[in-house]
Amino acid sequence: MATSCCKRPESVLVVVATRAGEVLLLERRSPSGFWQSVTGSLDWGESAGAAAERELREETGICAQPEDCRETRSFPIVPPWRSRYAPDATHNLEHVFRLILPARVEVRPNPSEHAAACWLPRALAARRVGSWSNREAILRWVSD
Repeated sequence: MATSCCKRPESVLVVVATRAGEVLLLERRSPSGFWQSVTGSLDWGESAGAAAERELREETGICAQPEDCRETRSFPIVPPWRSRYAPDATHNLEHVFRLILPARVEVRPNPSEHAAACWLPRALAARRVGSWSNREAILRWVSD
């Protein structure tokens, strides 16, 4: 597979939460109304840990090394995103990370990717996210 033409079908999901169980969610610019945790594709040659740290910084302004939950999920790449990948890439491998903070911090969402950010209680955050894998990660890795 040529690495320069296509996205790597491997990504990180970084769940950011407080010790009190509040979860940070970001609303994507497109599609509007799609809420998620910090996410992003690994660059070619990049480790999952380095990608998690980079995406956290790029999407929120938080500089920290998230904890590797040592959990991965594979899921089909949905049709609207297929053109970004090589023709033989049908599934994405997602690595789950988390960052538990003592309390809320101010975040600076990347305006080219996200329209808004909010902190929500664990259960409400799990209901609001648009991805089943994000929902499962919140419920598994964040305490009430």
